[in-house]
Amino acid sequence: MTSSIENSPLAGQVVLITGAARRVGAQVARVLHAAGANILIHYRTSAAAAIALADSLNAARPRSAAIHAAHLLNPDAPEKLVAAALLEFGHLDVLINNASSFYPTPVGRITSPQWDDLVGSNLKAPLFLSQAAAPSLKARRGLIINMVDIHALRPLKEHPVYCAAKAGLVMLTKSLARELGPEIRVNGIAPGPVLWPEGDMQEEVKRDIIDRTALKRPGSPEDIAQTALFLAAHAPYITGQIIAVDGGRSI
Repeated sequence: MTSSIENSPLAGQVVLITGAARRVGAQVARVLHAAGANILIHYRTSAAAAIALADSLNAARPRSAAIHAAHLLNPDAPEKLVAAALLEFGHLDVLINNASSFYPTPVGRITSPQWDDLVGSNLKAPLFLSQAAAPSLKARRGLIINMVDIHALRPLKEHPVYCAAKAGLVMLTKSLARELGPEIRVNGIAPGPVLWPEGDMQEEVKRDIIDRTALKRPGSPEDIAQTALFLAAHAPYITGQIIAVDGGRSI
């Protein structure tokens, strides 16, 4: 009898997700794992959360999840992270560039370290990770998913550096789709209000954001995870596209 996992849409596939220990990245890991994928969970400082997530996935299916710590702006991090996936699971099918720094940088107070961090995590790291992963992904006719933002095209007040970095990631997604095809598909997901930033945010601000959506309600990390599953398992002819998951806020 064929096992249920063998009939799963991502059975036998290996997915590397950056920033996967918590929040949206963790939910993407759970959903793709439930669809049969083996997951390499990248984290930088959230070791306890990464270990707990891997333990829960391995409890459901032994030896199906592993963790790897890396500061993605270190020059050797991309190659080492891809090597870790190959060492753990033997191949790589999907790279999800999810890790991201996010904080305000009002004009007049922007610093070079802020620029390096925001552009580095949101644009530089996805480029060099994609480059490092490309040979392995080509061998498997794989997929890259970049987590973009609706504010790549609609600027967010007091966040010019973040918005510029995400705008660059939009063009990088399209450029990589052209450069790496036909073997590798490259797409982006642009979340809207699916998870509030960590830290204090006034309820009035949250209500205003929700009021600007067509659906008049917030989304959830599950919405992002299901879109990633769609791209990984059910969209073999989609590449070079940015899918907004924002309740219609971008319109």
